Amino acid sequence: MVVRQQRCGVGALAVCALAVAGVMTVATGCSGDGDGGGSDGEGAGERAVTREGGAGSPADVVRRAADGLVRAGSAETRTSMETAAGGTRVTIRGEGAYDFRGQLGRIKVVLPKDAAGADEHRPITELLAPGALYMKNRGAGVPDDKWVRIDTTALEDGNLVTGGVTDPTAAAELLRGAADVTYVGRTELAGVRVRHYRGTADIGRAARAASRDSRGALTAAAKGFSTDTVPFDAYLDDEGLLRKVRHRFTFATEGPAVAVVSTTLLYGFGAPVSVELPPDADLYTGRVQQGRSGPEAP
Repeated sequence: MVVRQQRCGVGALAVCALAVAGVMTVATGCSGDGDGGGSDGEGAGERAVTREGGAGSPADVVRRAADGLVRAGSAETRTSMETAAGGTRVTIRGEGAYDFRGQLGRIKVVLPKDAAGADEHRPITELLAPGALYMKNRGAGVPDDKWVRIDTTALEDGNLVTGGVTDPTAAAELLRGAADVTYVGRTELAGVRVRHYRGTADIGRAARAASRDSRGALTAAAKGFSTDTVPFDAYLDDEGLLRKVRHRFTFATEGPAVAVVSTTLLYGFGAPVSVELPPDADLYTGRVQQGRSGPEAP
């Protein structure tokens, strides 16, 4: 999937600046998640059955993943975003918790050393909400006690990669556009037996089928990417819960093409999640300076 995105808005992280500059990569997995992917002898045409009794083709099973997460309510999450360009690879990692019913999350994002020209970077706290991304410790020019708020529906990628973390709801909702899905086989993630599916997701189709609160960001992404299809690998347990999903994006820039792999790992379902969005008085409305932690605001 190729996107033509030449500028970053006020909220874009180093991942955006570096990806567009052609110097960054996003990790193909979360450490310790037991990717695997091998088959235990079940046929590729297996029609998976969830505990709720629903059966269907591999595409049907994957398209229902977002609904299963809403039923589960919440989960802990680890994220990884790896960018590769011109032989350079950089990984951004995150960890936190997410409420799928309220579509609210809190994730601490850790930038790698030297990803933006410095040896060390303070973790960035991100609050995820429908249509919005809030960031603290944003970087140059932003006071320590202030948050930067971004309208994700105005981002050219709908915040699928700009924030350095793919919103877990967006990652699952993107699967509503799943097509050409094949069942790869059984594997294990952190001691849990899962079914591995591989296919492509059509962003436009996903946006049309998405929940109301997710539709705006995915619609923006559908308009901003030059191709609508996103290759993915999805791993669901026997209850139909999405345990891991990996999407592969490619940016077309003025320099070398930038490959971005975004991985979301979900576990600890039902964990309590507390997210309090900052009041307007705590939002930073000035320019974000060009600096080591991110791009300059337009």
